Amino acid sequence: MRECDTASEVEKEFELRIGFLGLGKMGEPMAKRLLAARYDLTVWNRTHERTAALVGDGAQVAAMPADVARECDVVMTMLFDDAAHEEVLFGPRGLPVNGLLGALRPGALHIAMSTISVVLSERLTEEHARRGQAYVAAPVFGRPNIAEAGRLWIALAGADDAVARARPLLAPLSRGISVVGKEPWKAHALKLGGNFLISAMIHALGESFVYAESQGIDPTVFFETVNSALFQSPFYAAYANVMLHPPEHPGATMELGAKDLRLLREAAESRGARLSLADELAGIFDEARKQGLGDEDWAVGQYRMAQRRGGGEASEGVKE
Repeated sequence: MRECDTASEVEKEFELRIGFLGLGKMGEPMAKRLLAARYDLTVWNRTHERTAALVGDGAQVAAMPADVARECDVVMTMLFDDAAHEEVLFGPRGLPVNGLLGALRPGALHIAMSTISVVLSERLTEEHARRGQAYVAAPVFGRPNIAEAGRLWIALAGADDAVARARPLLAPLSRGISVVGKEPWKAHALKLGGNFLISAMIHALGESFVYAESQGIDPTVFFETVNSALFQSPFYAAYANVMLHPPEHPGATMELGAKDLRLLREAAESRGARLSLADELAGIFDEARKQGLGDEDWAVGQYRMAQRRGGGEASEGVKE
């Protein structure tokens, strides 16, 4: 099958089949976007029940990751962590025949969209090259509501030809793409750095709200004033709103934030970099886990930790 250079050409290539593995809070709305764009999609998820909603939209369901690989020209993965990738890509222990990579044919393209370690991304580059398969890293920035709207920002890296193949397939999911380089691991390293900045921003906002409350200032008034005067950032505003008005369902959890922070510190250490704020935040996330906040929304949990550490846990600023 010939390769396609533009989105319109891809849509005309009716034989192109895309596989999507991982239908969690981010994966499900992303898969729905691909179906809405009229791609021929085969999906797989560890919990089979999560595939039901997509069947009505036209998705085919595979029983195992290897089945996805055998049926598809392109596979996208949106799995939780390195451990999930190890099992899905390389097969459960003792059953490598069931893994995705072993069944993916030469020339097929793997687009890795999760936040994974730099070490794993480097390994995937080597494994795909050994098998003659194409591989790009394309981790995404955005919460589930952003994924639902097709407004993610994607950091993309890989060989030029693989990047060219991936670009049109990512268009229904994103409002923009940054090409980081030819080495896929650099996109995953960038994503970890971006998530670190999010945690740092939340930490600063949380402590500033604790400070405002200590001075008898409504955190909402404090934020609106400071954001208007200094940042004028809708991104800050969105996170401040989540912190002060916790959502019924968390968009991303403290456990997820802790995982990404650990991967960032490991990547930095492997290249001789020391990040003092990252070390401090890691301690806060560890303390939050011990206090039972692991499943709390990432932003809300960090704010609660700022309140507890600052002596203002019973704040009126957080609306339950």
